[in-house]
Amino acid sequence: MEYTFEIIGVSPILSFFNHQLESGKDKPSAKKCPAYVGSYHCTLDAFIESIEFLPARQQWHLDRVVDTVIQFWLNNGEQIHLWKKRLADAGRDSLLVGRVADLEALRSEFESLL
Repeated sequence: MEYTFEIIGVSPILSFFNHQLESGKDKPSAKKCPAYVGSYHCTLDAFIESIEFLPARQQWHLDRVVDTVIQFWLNNGEQIHLWKKRLADAGRDSLLVGRVADLEALRSEFESLL
């Protein structure tokens, strides 16, 4: 499997957890669903830690997922700096949200939106 990671925004904590609860209800088979992870800090370590807590039902190769996140971090310094600033501007009650997915699942999710 090939994976992708992207930082997608800053969200209030309650909105993020509400989204997590709602998305779990709509998709009984979460094996193919992208996972959304949140972090209070814009650091590589914080996102790797949040990924390690992904549900086992994803059946992903976590080593490959972590490698994908590291590659994102190494290749997107300016974007990470921008998100770090936005997270700081948003205040203490916000999370930085990232999306982890295998490419096939992400493609399917986008196609379902159309």
